[in-house]
Amino acid sequence: MKLSTDNYKGVRDFYPQDYRVLEYIFTKWKKVLTKYGYEQYDASPLEYSEIYRQKSGEEIVNEQTYTFTDKGGREVSLRPEMTPTVARMVAKKNKELVFPLRWFSIPNVFRYERPQKGRLREHWQLNVDMFGLDSLYAEVELIQIASDILLEFGLNDSQFVIKINNRKMLNSFFENTTLSEEQKYKVLKLLDRKNKLPNFDELLAEIAGKDFSFNPEMDEETKAVVDMLQKRGVSNIEFDPYMVRGFDYYNGIIFEIFDTSPSNNRSIFGGGRYNNLTQIFSNDNVPATGFGMGDVTLRDILETYDLLPTFSNTTDIYLATLHENFIEPTMTLADDLRKEGLRVIVDYSNRKIGDQIKKAITKNCTFFAAIGDDEIYSQKLILKQLATKKEFKTKFKKISQFVKKNS
Repeated sequence: MKLSTDNYKGVRDFYPQDYRVLEYIFTKWKKVLTKYGYEQYDASPLEYSEIYRQKSGEEIVNEQTYTFTDKGGREVSLRPEMTPTVARMVAKKNKELVFPLRWFSIPNVFRYERPQKGRLREHWQLNVDMFGLDSLYAEVELIQIASDILLEFGLNDSQFVIKINNRKMLNSFFENTTLSEEQKYKVLKLLDRKNKLPNFDELLAEIAGKDFSFNPEMDEETKAVVDMLQKRGVSNIEFDPYMVRGFDYYNGIIFEIFDTSPSNNRSIFGGGRYNNLTQIFSNDNVPATGFGMGDVTLRDILETYDLLPTFSNTTDIYLATLHENFIEPTMTLADDLRKEGLRVIVDYSNRKIGDQIKKAITKNCTFFAAIGDDEIYSQKLILKQLATKKEFKTKFKKISQFVKKNS
């Protein structure tokens, strides 16, 4: 019996064209972050399950993680997110690190959930964090970076909105109510799903009672962040008292970016302040704020606004051979050209020239050349520019210079 060629449900295969898109996204992310002085880090996708149970919540571990017991009897999980991992790393070398830290990573993360538009069981996620600065300037910088990333991809500020709220304000609001701790928790979870629930008011009344009214006003901290961002030119920002952000570790300013297009009107990514997370590993409390941005939702928004580029040629020269006798000298020429920085494919098939040209076109090559007796004897090559069909004769020693000038 033959095995199925289908991949595991909710994950992806990246064929070269798909990987070019992924690589393009990674390059843009890194371009913006290095401008702000952020350094890249990484870690294993395997973590002890307990760190997610401690701070991401029981729901994440019990329902959404790929969790198993290894051969040594240890409960481990494929990471569903990166924030607990980076908190562990910071806590481990807290005495050696120079704060504030400006770090980013692009991990592959895994969650067991129902695959749907913008949400798969695995994706690549940009994580951007600042550790060691207990100041609203950190929030302002992180939100400005998030905005700059979308602008770098070609969006304008009318195509996305940055919604902001404060978990401290929410906690303070609920402290002044008569709700039990269980009711408060359930209401927060309900608020987090408000936009997905057509019967939100009915569900809220069931949990908190018909007389419960949720109407908090913008607090001083949130207003200060909005004011600073507007001075920095980030004007597409609005207060949203219903936004909660699902993870239990947030304890200050939180924010979420939404696409404003009716065809993709959903949250793109978000983040916030999480000052206490390192304390599950040590007694030292390192203040932190950060955000995560997934490649799946980002690609959706780029496709919505037709912002994915047409990717450039991947190979400079496709060298065809007219006979098996010419393969060895063709390989030698290719080696020399590669040493000079060109990207070269050698066709070893000895098929008809027309067939080799067709293959060069499908490989998206810039130039095509065939090597036979005349080329070996004269040390000159006829380069065919595939896009224009123009032909140019040049010496072997000047091929690299010509291609670089005319590509």
